[in-house]
Amino acid sequence: MSRREQSSEKSIEGVLEDIAKGKGASCYLLYGDEEFLVEEALGKIVDALVPGPDRDLSLFVMDDESGGVNAVCETLLTPSLIPGPKAVVLRKTRLFYSKSSLSELAKKVADSAETDLPSAARTFMALLDVAGWDLEHLRDEGWRRIPDAQWREALGEEGAAERDKWLPRVLEHCLSHNLAGGAAPGSTEALEDLLSAGLPEGHVLVVSADSVDRRKRLFKVMADRGVVLAFVRARNEARQRSVMMETLREKLARKGKTLSPEAWAVLGRKTGFRLRDSAEALDQLITYTGDRTRIETADVEAVIGRTRDDTVFDLTEALAGQDARRALASLGDLLYQGVHPLVILAMIAREIRFLVHGKAFLGTGRLGDFRADMDFGRFQKTVYPAVKAFQDGPGKGAALANQHPYVIYNALRNSARYPFGELLSRMRRVLAADVAMKSAGQEPRLLLERLLIDLCGQAGARRQMPG
Repeated sequence: MSRREQSSEKSIEGVLEDIAKGKGASCYLLYGDEEFLVEEALGKIVDALVPGPDRDLSLFVMDDESGGVNAVCETLLTPSLIPGPKAVVLRKTRLFYSKSSLSELAKKVADSAETDLPSAARTFMALLDVAGWDLEHLRDEGWRRIPDAQWREALGEEGAAERDKWLPRVLEHCLSHNLAGGAAPGSTEALEDLLSAGLPEGHVLVVSADSVDRRKRLFKVMADRGVVLAFVRARNEARQRSVMMETLREKLARKGKTLSPEAWAVLGRKTGFRLRDSAEALDQLITYTGDRTRIETADVEAVIGRTRDDTVFDLTEALAGQDARRALASLGDLLYQGVHPLVILAMIAREIRFLVHGKAFLGTGRLGDFRADMDFGRFQKTVYPAVKAFQDGPGKGAALANQHPYVIYNALRNSARYPFGELLSRMRRVLAADVAMKSAGQEPRLLLERLLIDLCGQAGARRQMPG
């Protein structure tokens, strides 16, 4: 998937060029889960539309809590106080939400419940509005009386499975702060009609949203009358990382700085290759390193605290090294952080799959002079180009080839330790644990502990065998 999907067949560069030529549109819609790119593009469009010292009199920034659709329409229809263009910006609107957005909203609530509870609560109220649920019905653990099937239908399988971890905390915040209604008040019909009829000369509407239902009339009107720019996170992991690195390299270049290859790997691991998180971390690193032009791994470790991804990395490294004590400690940390046992099991399965794929890569004979003791820098220069050839190819190997170079590097090094049959045996043990965990009466933590001891002990015993 491309960095940008433009329903209007425009790029942000093309949009800015049109505005500079006096050929701008009457409305712009920018949306997508790449929030950093959406906000960046919105800023560029606003700067192009209303430059100059009189900006305070010609720029009006609103959100869903600023009076809703009626207030937006009223502002658009009000004559400008000064000659020239007038821009009305509606940021992060929820006007485009629908029932198809519910699972996405649930994920947003879960992701922000620990770090930004007020934001999680606002999103949760929007979720309730879209789902048609009443906050009062969830009070006093009323949410537990909603059947699991109904939760799954509304939030998706993952959202329903994870709700116990975030919902009580978010619900308490909503009730204690007397929150009511998460969606923007009023119907979108007035805005749709206004856009269809045409805005007053020189008046422009700029809207940003994280998610849209393209079937909504408001979306269709804006796409027909103006420009729609989508900034959608690439579903292909390799493409997602490529977008992140492209954007961050541009930021680094503007500051005259670079990151070492190892620092890139650690930054990606700590931020999950999420563009917004990576960009915020990079701003901190630029400030932290001062006049130094090169950012090293030690800088990333110093600036960004220990994350869940670090614990995941510890677990997978412990498995690769057959270190049962370290693996069990990492398991305890993940459970303490609230990670669902099935998610942890999926992490373990993913690591073993990567080892299987790594073993298959080694068997192709196409990796040149790769050695298990090769350092990462040399791997990137001499071996990684050969691995990249698998990215667009068919077969299971492409799943590993699409990962970050450091992930591939570790998978190849670690897979060299095992016979192929042993890796397949490990995968069968993981599948058996998955079946057991989903069966009634099985204690998930105990199952995971036994599995880790089994996986670590199996290879450890092999190493102690004579010959």
